[in-house]
Amino acid sequence: MQVRVFNNKDEASAAAFDIIKDGMQNGAKVLGLATGSSPVTLYDKMVASDLDFSNMTSVNLDEYVGLSGDNDQSYRYFMNQHLFNKKPFKETFVPNGLATDADNEPARYDKVIAEHPIDIQLLGIGRNGHIGFNEPGSDLKGGTHKVALTQSTIDANARFFANKDDVPRYAYSMGIGSILKSKKIILLAFGESKADAIKATVEGPVTADVPASALQNHDDVIILVDKEAASKLSQK
Repeated sequence: MQVRVFNNKDEASAAAFDIIKDGMQNGAKVLGLATGSSPVTLYDKMVASDLDFSNMTSVNLDEYVGLSGDNDQSYRYFMNQHLFNKKPFKETFVPNGLATDADNEPARYDKVIAEHPIDIQLLGIGRNGHIGFNEPGSDLKGGTHKVALTQSTIDANARFFANKDDVPRYAYSMGIGSILKSKKIILLAFGESKADAIKATVEGPVTADVPASALQNHDDVIILVDKEAASKLSQK
């Protein structure tokens, strides 16, 4: 696990862009992508670049249960607005929030992942150490699953909705076991609110209480953080 500390999120996002660009130049074809505030600056840099993604495939981490892809709070909509509509990919995959068979959707998405092995997986991290929607207590070897969101995650996401009661209570999420199958993993974290999660991820034990700590078991993880997110690490 490599940790790189930057002055701000713009510098960290530029480093992430360079890793993706280098990966593509060396044959990467599948990107695992994330939503939330952490990757937005990176996506802006991808859009502004001259990189051609028309032969690339993307596989997203997660989606809210109950939201259609044209709902402005869905993660499909987020990806379309921030990246896909501006930089078309060959194929883009996001879990189906309106799947009629909720029991089958995780298996369907695991098949998508198996058929499109991820070369570079992008992650953010929650204040409680979740990656994707793998909340504390998640199976560290699990595949895609339907997740009941914790109250802290619901509270954190409430700012995106007009009414807190509108925040979905469930999501489909790529499992930690699926994430760990990616060849390379980049984790972005910015701000003092992420400092405890980063410290536990990097310096704590591998535990389901901090899902991101499972990244310690992967051979190629790069954590890109600003000074605030790195502020509680023992070694800066």
